[in-house]
Amino acid sequence: MSLLYTKNREQDLVNMIAAEVHVGTQNVSEQMKSYVYKRNKDGIHYLDLAKTWEKLMVAARIIAAAQAKNPKDVLIVSSRPYAQRAILKFGTHTGANYLGGKWVPGTLTN
Repeated sequence: MSLLYTKNREQDLVNMIAAEVHVGTQNVSEQMKSYVYKRNKDGIHYLDLAKTWEKLMVAARIIAAAQAKNPKDVLIVSSRPYAQRAILKFGTHTGANYLGGKWVPGTLTN
């Protein structure tokens, strides 16, 4: 592992903790159990940030590969109000399509 890769990873993990990415919910599906680090006394599950970071890097590589061919092939979608600014910025900087706010069911399939 290169030194730059390690420094970026460490900084990303610090940023993820600051953004409280590690705080999950009380409900955990069977598929998510391998990503849970531990559960606190209130029943809130904490996510394993090392595994989360690794999966984010895999997703980033997939998105980068798709965008290399045609940036408009990537669609960033979020119906959550707190993600609106993030998807707008990401779409603008990368040339990808983005769809924020409420959207009609079937938008992606029809």
